Amino acid sequence: MILATQFKEGNMFINENGQTVEVMTVQHHRKSQARAVVRVKLKNVETGSIIETAYRPEDKFKDVMVEKRPKTYVYADGGLAYFMDDETYDQAGLPLEKLGDKMKFLTENMPVEGLYLNGVFFDVQLPANLIMEITETVDGVRGDTVSNTLKLAKVSTGLEIKVPMFIKEGDKVRVDTRTMAYVERYTEPKK
Repeated sequence: MILATQFKEGNMFINENGQTVEVMTVQHHRKSQARAVVRVKLKNVETGSIIETAYRPEDKFKDVMVEKRPKTYVYADGGLAYFMDDETYDQAGLPLEKLGDKMKFLTENMPVEGLYLNGVFFDVQLPANLIMEITETVDGVRGDTVSNTLKLAKVSTGLEIKVPMFIKEGDKVRVDTRTMAYVERYTEPKK
């Protein structure tokens, strides 16, 4: 059993009213005269529905153990995205609508973590950050580099993100896969 105060964002699964849910976001709130609460956003593993709710810090939940296995994204076809198990070489498909925004990051032969609940493959976990190449953006105007102005840019998978004005086509950037936000410009390490 775990307490609501022990919730962690991303890849923590709990049993909520007999259903397995993933903890997406956690916020601890304490107002001066009011009782502390833990506000959470939960995603139902089976239906994909999102629930926002609040718990008391002392509320207890059953922790659900999820097995992780290395997989490789192969391709998408007919409403399914196919992943190959790196150990057995078996392929399994997941519905595109269940993967949602994760599809905006997947490229052929990309390594991911397959998530299994009771031996059934139900989702994938992407790395927290990915390095992606900017394929389309407008040029920055001279003098705009000082301010915190952002512009739209498209990466190699088609995902659109907001980047600082100094980023140009061909640059590589680090993108947070949970928030779909620009993190930093990526430079190759020197050898």
